[in-house]
Amino acid sequence: MATSREFVDFILDQCAGLPVRTRSMMGEYLLYYRDKLAASLCDNRMLVKDLPVARALMRDAVLEPPYPGAKDMLVVERLDDRAFLAELLEAVYPELPMAKPRKGKKA
Repeated sequence: MATSREFVDFILDQCAGLPVRTRSMMGEYLLYYRDKLAASLCDNRMLVKDLPVARALMRDAVLEPPYPGAKDMLVVERLDDRAFLAELLEAVYPELPMAKPRKGKKA
């Protein structure tokens, strides 16, 4: 099941005022925070990388793969809590790798 545009819009609304953007990827979405890949939006779920700082904020979080064969990620349950989402994104940011530069199209 692909992520609905309504779910993506809901997440973007919950993150209003934060430096976030999304990118469509094969029916699912990637969420970038300050230009670093911070979360995956898959099957109308928000998942973040399994990092110690994320686990500390979400002690009861469930680990699930975003898609079959992928590495498990933490499922974010508190999507209605704007302050929590901002805290989570800010907390994981230092642990996230810099985005890889995109290759330009060949002429």
